Amino acid sequence: MTDEPLLRVRGLTKHFPVRQGLRATGLVRAVDGLDFDVRPGETLGLVGESGCGKTTTGRMLVRLLEPTSGSIEFAGRDITHAGRRELRPLRQELQIIFQDPYASLNPRHTVGRIVAMPLQVNGINPPGGIKARVQELLELVGLNPEHYNRYPHEFSGGQRQRIGIARALALRPKLIVADEPVSALDVSIQAQVVNLLRDLQRELGLAFVFIAHDLAVVRHFCQRVAVMYLGRIVEIGDRADIYERPQHPYTRALLSAIPDVTQLGPAGRIRLTGDVPTPLDPPSGCRFRTRCWKAQDVCATEEPALVARDGGNQATACHFPEPARAALQAEAAVVGAEPAGRGVEANVEEVSS
Repeated sequence: MTDEPLLRVRGLTKHFPVRQGLRATGLVRAVDGLDFDVRPGETLGLVGESGCGKTTTGRMLVRLLEPTSGSIEFAGRDITHAGRRELRPLRQELQIIFQDPYASLNPRHTVGRIVAMPLQVNGINPPGGIKARVQELLELVGLNPEHYNRYPHEFSGGQRQRIGIARALALRPKLIVADEPVSALDVSIQAQVVNLLRDLQRELGLAFVFIAHDLAVVRHFCQRVAVMYLGRIVEIGDRADIYERPQHPYTRALLSAIPDVTQLGPAGRIRLTGDVPTPLDPPSGCRFRTRCWKAQDVCATEEPALVARDGGNQATACHFPEPARAALQAEAAVVGAEPAGRGVEANVEEVSS
């Protein structure tokens, strides 16, 4: 992977107006100022509770939603407010896999027509013809080329998601936004689809923005992880840092909720109190303070910046974060001991597809 980002997002914001008749009465702050990069061949995981803005972010990245403010740069080009004509050539390099494999496929079209549609819309006639290319894509995602003339209702959920993946791969993109691609599937099928995506990433050099709830799947698939809460990124860093040494209280709470089959009962579980605040009127200062056990007066008056501490790559938006890895290693070197115990871990086995 190169150091130059393929995707650069700065200050990305999406506010939805709430109207009563013709009068705007408020704003839903679905996404409120995101900063992150994705390098070629890298997978960035977006995690967080339902309603935190993950899907809205993914749809803005592929310009299915118009950002309220901020910037999106893809391959060095600013596409934040690009028109339909400007976006058409970029669609070949920027694709999306939708969450629901049942609703994302047209039931009146055959699989061959669904997968061929991106090629036809962009006027691409590959060597050997479109049909040969579609059958090649079906085989690439683990389906039979003879499925070309079948309809979506003849397939299982996992097979339908493979059809969606084949459609996303048709134009040989550089970046794919995967919006919870396995959440609607059985656990065994989830593993097959995730392993398929990993294999395709290795073979084709794809970059992913992987949106998911399942933290075990994210750890298995993503090199970097961004944790979102109420429209903001509260922590971002390498997979090992996020899972083994989380600095933000919300990240710690999420990781503590991962089931551990080696223990019985809720040992080590952090139980958050209260409800998630409404994005119509988010709390002042730190948005997590109303549920945080470390909150103090400064958390209500000053919004914490997302910054890296102690020279590390892990950035946290918290006034009272946990010690960073670099600080722990320095302390261990002084006292001649190993760093203190690791944080909550999640384990997931790779299953052959």
